[in-house]
Amino acid sequence: MINTNDLLIEIGTEELPPKALLSLSNAFSESVAIGFKKAALEAEEVISYAAPRRLAVLLKGLAEKQQDQLLERRGPAIAAAFDGEGNPSKAAQGFARSCGVAVNELDRMKTDKGEWLVFKKEVAGQSVAELVGDIVNQSLASLPIPKRMRWGASEIEFVRPVHWVVILFGQQVIAEKIMNLTASNQTFGHRFHAPQAIALENATDYADILEQKGYVIAEFSKRREVVRQQAESAAQALGATAKIENSLLDEVTALIEWPIAITGNFDKKFLDIPQECLISSMQDHQKYFPIVNKNGELLPHFITIANIESSNPAVVREGNERVISPRFSDAAFFWEQDSKVTLASYREATKKITFQKKLGTLFEKTERVAILSKSIAEQINANTQDAYRAAILSKCDLMSDMVGEFAELQGIMGRYYAQKDAETQAVADAMQEQYQPKFADDIIPASTTGKILSLADRLDTLLGIFAIGMKPTGSKDPYALRRSAIGILRILIEGELSLDLKQLLKTASIQFKDDIKAPEAVNETFSFIMERLRAYYKDQGIAVGIIDAIAKVNPQRPLDFDQRVKAVSEFRKLDAAEPLAAANKRIGNILKKAKGNIPASVDPQLLIEAEEKRLHQTIMTQTEKVIPLFRDAKYTEALSSLAALRDDIDNFFDNVMVMSDDEALKSNRLALLQQMRGLFLHIADLSHLQ
Repeated sequence: MINTNDLLIEIGTEELPPKALLSLSNAFSESVAIGFKKAALEAEEVISYAAPRRLAVLLKGLAEKQQDQLLERRGPAIAAAFDGEGNPSKAAQGFARSCGVAVNELDRMKTDKGEWLVFKKEVAGQSVAELVGDIVNQSLASLPIPKRMRWGASEIEFVRPVHWVVILFGQQVIAEKIMNLTASNQTFGHRFHAPQAIALENATDYADILEQKGYVIAEFSKRREVVRQQAESAAQALGATAKIENSLLDEVTALIEWPIAITGNFDKKFLDIPQECLISSMQDHQKYFPIVNKNGELLPHFITIANIESSNPAVVREGNERVISPRFSDAAFFWEQDSKVTLASYREATKKITFQKKLGTLFEKTERVAILSKSIAEQINANTQDAYRAAILSKCDLMSDMVGEFAELQGIMGRYYAQKDAETQAVADAMQEQYQPKFADDIIPASTTGKILSLADRLDTLLGIFAIGMKPTGSKDPYALRRSAIGILRILIEGELSLDLKQLLKTASIQFKDDIKAPEAVNETFSFIMERLRAYYKDQGIAVGIIDAIAKVNPQRPLDFDQRVKAVSEFRKLDAAEPLAAANKRIGNILKKAKGNIPASVDPQLLIEAEEKRLHQTIMTQTEKVIPLFRDAKYTEALSSLAALRDDIDNFFDNVMVMSDDEALKSNRLALLQQMRGLFLHIADLSHLQ
């Protein structure tokens, strides 16, 4: 029986990039685990560790070595391996030579297809110690590191200089050469609290020893929770709440090994500035957690997470307070300066900012977007003046001093400046909402004008980029067009805007200069956006067959597409769904193979069998019922009604010969099937549900 043990691998480095730490750790752990799995050694559990100066992985319950294996290689058939006198042929000799043995040392294997030469060899399994070096080196080489660096005189490259390596299998040190360093059992703790080497006696105790002796909480999720709890406790001590965003929490966790929360304060006078400016400065520049009251209003306090247990925390607090004050003073100055002019006054400056070399300036883009926004507003009976005005002003805040310093405040400051200038609330809200949704789980704009502006801006960008031939390829998407396409679909579907997407693109296309040839890119852009529905519905657990069934009939309104998805999803739950899907597929195949023209309508005089008469009557009845439902997009009710066709279709196929020798009867029956299938095609091609 092969024994098992725990394998620890640790790569000790200079401080790793905080925003990449978690992805590097996950990739390293996964790659190492897969490497051993491919070697037929699978761990019972894989634990990742990630801290500023280390990537580590613990593989628990790993077998000490591979199972011994019987290697078999089949050679030429016996008939080709020997001549009539029993002498080995060149094929047999070549096979034996490749196996490192003589022909007479080869075995024979009989199968139902004949007899073959075969080479058999017992191969001893390799140990973890023999395998780990290659696996670790390959894993490090395959990490997603966009730019590697060298250090010292070495040719070795990595994301940061590597200073130590630990490989420990149980209590056994595996002294492999990794990154030009010989692995040992010596790790290092906190840079200041525990700078001396720490000898690990057992792989299993790694995390506990580091925490107890090294002042390092090695497990990322545990350290993250400590940071969160400390920040929340510090805020609660003030009777308030810490504003903790997950992205900042992850970044702070990646920056520290031994978290200590410290509360700081700032002058109340800064609260006269829009709180988003202060919050942005605290979060993005200083990595502080802002503190808010129960109404979400900013308080003159912050929480910083120190990476050291100071004997004099007051000094640390005062240092952080001194740092934040100049940042807030800058924000106050920018706010004061920007408030002296109107938002609209920045519009002239957008003529000097290039949106895209071939597509013109920001000014030209907003001109196009404004016309498209007005058109969309007209179609949905919204306020056209607000839609046009919001688009015209949409990029003006990019020219302000505040956004110039704090780029992440684009849109937010636009809203403040619009309110200051007494623009309508709809226009002001749209300034901020134009960028929503920013990411997969972000909200869509709440206001109608915000929806219109966000939609128009994205449509203009997508169509323009496609028109100049810079569409996404493979993994490259420099203009984030896939994300923009998903945003368009979400606004139309979740915002319940029943708009024809292709028509919107056509309207957008005529706003571009003639040399851009945007009208020629409409179809390709439309297909690109609609193709993103697969990802959109996949996240909702919708079967691919449903998407294919609806895409086949090419609806041009995403909201209409969504209504069909819901209807077909409900239809699939019916007992009649599977038989009707099969019937639609069968009918589709019959019609595809049919030669000659199929009549546009059924001639009742040519219906001679009871089953075809009955099917025709049911089709006529259903047509009268469902056509009004199609018109009102009541697809669920329509499909539920069409389910009544099941028995008549089954009886028809059981008792009626479609491809009759009588051409008139055959054509009439094909017309009947085409009429029936046409009813379903008003919603979807159900044959794809099979």
